[in-house]
Amino acid sequence: MLPGLEVAELPADAIEVGRIADAWGIKGWFKVLPHSAEPEALFSSKRWLIQPPATKGTSAFRLAISEAKEHSDLIVATSPDVPDRNAAEALRGARVFVPRSNFPTAGDDEYYWVDLIGLSVVNREGVVLGAVRELLATGPQTTLVLAAEEDGKPIERMVPFVSVFVDKVDLAARTILVDWQPDY
Repeated sequence: MLPGLEVAELPADAIEVGRIADAWGIKGWFKVLPHSAEPEALFSSKRWLIQPPATKGTSAFRLAISEAKEHSDLIVATSPDVPDRNAAEALRGARVFVPRSNFPTAGDDEYYWVDLIGLSVVNREGVVLGAVRELLATGPQTTLVLAAEEDGKPIERMVPFVSVFVDKVDLAARTILVDWQPDY
C-alpha cells in the first residue's frame, strides 16, 4: 500500500462497495469497479477505507478522495494521497469500503442491494422460495438470485425485482413478499 496513508479500523457498518482495478492516466487517477449498478456511496463519501487484496480482518487505510466520476462502466477517482501513476498502480486490487452511515438516504421503495442480500423470499401462499444470494442488473430491471434447496439439492431461482412481482420488502423482518411460484 502507499506510504503515508493513515491506518484505520473498519467501522462495524463498513460495506465493501468496489475494488480498485488499475491506474487511469498519468496523474494518479485510478479505476474502481463498483459492486453496484448505482454506486452513489462512492460519489457521496470523501474518505474511503481501502484494504489490500490479501488482507483479512478490520485493518484498513484511509484514502481522501478529491473527485470520483463515472467513466463507461467504471468509476475513476483521484486522491491527494495518490500523486502519480506509480502510486495509483500500487492500489491495484485494493478493496474499497464506505461506512453505511455515509450512504445517501434511499427514497421510498428504493433499497440498497447490500440490504437485500440474505433476505428470505416468500410468496403470497407462504412458500419460502429461498434467500437472496445476489442481484443481477439485467438491463431494464434488476433480478433477485435466490439460493434454495429442493429435495435436498441446492437450486437457484430468479425473480424479477419489479413491482409487478414484488409486493413488499420488509427489511426489519428480513423478508420479501412476492407474487411468484416455485415452478416458474
